[in-house]
Amino acid sequence: MWKKVLAVLAVAVFVYGCGSSPDKGVVSKGGEIQREWVEQGVSGDFVYARGIGAADQELENKTQKMATSRNAAIVNAQYNMLSVIKGIKLEGGITVEKAMETDSVLATNIDATIKGAQVVRSEWTADDGCVVILRVSKKALKDMGLKMVE
Repeated sequence: MWKKVLAVLAVAVFVYGCGSSPDKGVVSKGGEIQREWVEQGVSGDFVYARGIGAADQELENKTQKMATSRNAAIVNAQYNMLSVIKGIKLEGGITVEKAMETDSVLATNIDATIKGAQVVRSEWTADDGCVVILRVSKKALKDMGLKMVE
């Protein structure tokens, strides 16, 4: 009996964990965006952010619409990623944002890291808009000398 209860609980925890996963898709098969999703955050070994971009409906070429909406989504995700990284607490009680104010090299390195973030997922909506997920490894941030509080 207890084995069955534990098995059910393990499955529930697994399903819940997967449901809140940052790399889970948010566009339905019908091309509609879900009303709610995990926008950004720190999970496991990565900092991740989601971005959304609209297609220019005046463009006639579908490929151009998809490319421009993806580029816009990446820029939006980079902005969201910067917000997350700036809010990370460091040893000594300061945030990355405060450290960046006094260290221009750190600010430049963070900017480069965000621009080089890995695109984990790209999804297009029915109207050729795009949703992307970017991620940066915590190791990349630690390699810059950021001593994050876990």
